[in-house]
Amino acid sequence: MDYLQRAKYFRTKKRLGQNFLINSEVIDDIIEYANLTQNDTVLEIGPGVGFVTEQLIKHASKVIAVELDEDAIKELEKLNADNLQIIHKDILKTDISEFAEGKNLKVVANIPYYITSPILAHLLGEIDDLTNKNRASISEIILMVQEEVARRIIATEKSQGKQYGLLTILSQFWADCSLLRIVGQRSFYPAPKVTSALVKLKVNDKPRLELSDYSHFRKTIKASFGQRRKNIKNALVNGGFEKEKVQTALKNLNIDENTRGESLSIEIFGKLSEELCKLK
Repeated sequence: MDYLQRAKYFRTKKRLGQNFLINSEVIDDIIEYANLTQNDTVLEIGPGVGFVTEQLIKHASKVIAVELDEDAIKELEKLNADNLQIIHKDILKTDISEFAEGKNLKVVANIPYYITSPILAHLLGEIDDLTNKNRASISEIILMVQEEVARRIIATEKSQGKQYGLLTILSQFWADCSLLRIVGQRSFYPAPKVTSALVKLKVNDKPRLELSDYSHFRKTIKASFGQRRKNIKNALVNGGFEKEKVQTALKNLNIDENTRGESLSIEIFGKLSEELCKLK
């Protein structure tokens, strides 16, 4: 029975955002991109009925599958593999560090798209969470997301439209991000209404910037993107910063007050946050 027929046999649950990957070529690509060895431990988030899982267990030393759906758990148990550990739990309520011995986990995830941002925040920690246990356990993440979200994850200040924003900075502050491939709607069952993409996040040991106050940096970027139609001066003022100090900081850094936040690089945001800190 091929992947499509096996997927049709299972009653998917729309409330859980289930769209099973049925394209064997894409599954093979995931295995290749993960570059697995018999020394690797894989954390698979949202394995569903196990189409990717059954390939992962052939290549990794151990696969830890975290799945919320009880019916999917029953299908996963049929794999009956010695190197497969099935965890019946919500990933957002799971302490990933419990499964790791040092920074050794490779994460593979085909997740419900509506919780992509919360899952990324759970895996990486927030910008000012310097000692996040989950992130400290992960070496890299292979993530299936909506193409639009993938573009936001890998965006720069030179990207078009509204791609560059808070999700960009969260992702790139802790990881080197790259788009691996586009995945069409027909690669899934049921087929989603959007095109998907595989992204890779290679998690770094240190944050992208060395700052004196990471919580202040988080506040700065949150305010800067809080109202996209406003220029950087007004966005920061509306975000709780004092007008005179904002004007002084921008002047000291030679940033035009009418510049919008999405045109500033992560490095410039770091300098802006540090300058505003000095003016407290």
